[in-house]
Amino acid sequence: MATKQIYLFCDAGMSTSIMVNKMMEVVTKHNMPLQITAFPVARAQEVVDKEKPVAILLGPQVKFLLEKTKEQFSPQGIPVAAIEPEIYGMMDGEKALKEALKLIKQNKK
Repeated sequence: MATKQIYLFCDAGMSTSIMVNKMMEVVTKHNMPLQITAFPVARAQEVVDKEKPVAILLGPQVKFLLEKTKEQFSPQGIPVAAIEPEIYGMMDGEKALKEALKLIKQNKK
């Protein structure tokens, strides 16, 4: 099975890279065909144009861009959500990954 991409967008990509590492620990542990990558939100269009992800998650610091990002990528069939501040603050990779998988599953309906 091909590896599917999940993109995390934030302001500069610093704290989000920690979240990516925490989420990838869970992915690796469960041998899931996923790759999670963090990017600054300013590069969203460029990154998605290169390879379409199965989901986009926004860090709490750019949550104000949620509606704009949904308008930008939902027509392409890419679900978009913001990571809950509590999950992000705790750097809970497992909960963040579960939220992403739920988002992907809801999008397939």
